[in-house]
Amino acid sequence: MKLFETELKVVNIGLESFRQGLNDSGVKNVQAQFRPPLVSDAKLFARAARHAARIEKANLKALGRVLAAKPSLVGMGTALDVIPGMRKDLILHAGPPVAWDRMCGPMRGGIMAALMYEGLAKDPKSAEKLAASGRIKYAPCHEHGAVGPMAGIISASMPVFIVKNEEHGNLAYATQNEGLGKVLRYGAYGPEVIERLKWMEKTLYPVLKAAIAHLGKIDLKAITAQALHMGDEVHNRNRAGTSLFYRAIAPAVIRTCKDTAAAAKCLDFINGNDHFFLNLSMALSKASLDAGRGVKDSSLVVVMARNGTEFGVQLSGTGGKWFTGPAPVPDALYFPGYSKADANPDIGDSAITETNGLGGFAIAAAPAIVQFVGGSATDAVGYTLAMYGITAGESGIYRIPYLNFRGTPTGIDVLKVARTGILPFIDTGVAHKDPGVGQVGAGVLSAPPEPFARAFEHFARGLR
Repeated sequence: MKLFETELKVVNIGLESFRQGLNDSGVKNVQAQFRPPLVSDAKLFARAARHAARIEKANLKALGRVLAAKPSLVGMGTALDVIPGMRKDLILHAGPPVAWDRMCGPMRGGIMAALMYEGLAKDPKSAEKLAASGRIKYAPCHEHGAVGPMAGIISASMPVFIVKNEEHGNLAYATQNEGLGKVLRYGAYGPEVIERLKWMEKTLYPVLKAAIAHLGKIDLKAITAQALHMGDEVHNRNRAGTSLFYRAIAPAVIRTCKDTAAAAKCLDFINGNDHFFLNLSMALSKASLDAGRGVKDSSLVVVMARNGTEFGVQLSGTGGKWFTGPAPVPDALYFPGYSKADANPDIGDSAITETNGLGGFAIAAAPAIVQFVGGSATDAVGYTLAMYGITAGESGIYRIPYLNFRGTPTGIDVLKVARTGILPFIDTGVAHKDPGVGQVGAGVLSAPPEPFARAFEHFARGLR
């Protein structure tokens, strides 16, 4: 009888909309965060359970390699000269493989810009014709040791950063960041886009290359660890990372560049582009995660990437096989005049940061990001805490002040994703669905379930 004499407290385990009546009546309630498994085949979960000890050992081995990585910026070069397998007729793109006829608008726009930049086409019309002709080949950046934000386009003449994992010796590559607005990575291809790219090739690249050579290397892991303490998550917010990189590179630029006007313009460009560190954060994540590849029986995710049509993942223990599903449209804060109806589905290799325990996984360190969709600092903490439920471990270097300097959740385990139904949380930019327009917003989303369900099914069936 005492039940009816005390304050009623309700736990809702159904749809969240069931709480509306309770909320309207002022009844205190909480929502149970229950999700069904991604896969309904109980035999596959039982099979994985029989091999649990072996899988855990493999995952610890793969994760150990990732966490031990020491990514440093060691130089620069042109894509044709340094990226393995690069050719003049090859264009690299973000995400899993995709043919021209299935490419989204911003990826097509980025390719058209690259063809004009390379001098292979004189205008958008001829660039589009060449791109569709079959004479140009396409491949994922990830299959050539590289990463690219948004459309992720890399062509032969583009300068790229060279990041070396000094613990394991592997390399990763990424282009220089163009800034915001109408830029190639968002699918823009106007004259101003090509002019900026040419300046980056002819002026910014040689200035930075000389400065990096003078320094010998720049410790990117240390910069990232500091940036997390300064309010970045080094995916959608790179203000601190860019500032720290600027402090590292500026004295070397002054010492090595004899043209003071060029030095000033290059430093002004970096200083005015809060996202300049983004491409480096992606390359350091790629260099770290590639060290965890090829571990037999490991269910660790080493790639999450989107091409604007599909979302793809790769696992440590399944080689270079892609598991894909439809790319979702982000929940976002849109620029004036645009809405979700204008948005392209999620695109870019930048989810490699989340795969490395950064970005959305570290969003508790950067609560300002959730304001993109009307969220709160509490929401940011909740997103990060949820990610501990699907990861194999925590970083010993990347730490979150608000969580008493707990290491970021690192090493997505596809078995945990499949079992819990909790999907990786990602923050991202949003491109217009049509080529030539550019960025229209920024926001957040959860990864789609299909790639992880397919990866789990393939992995579990392959256990022997």
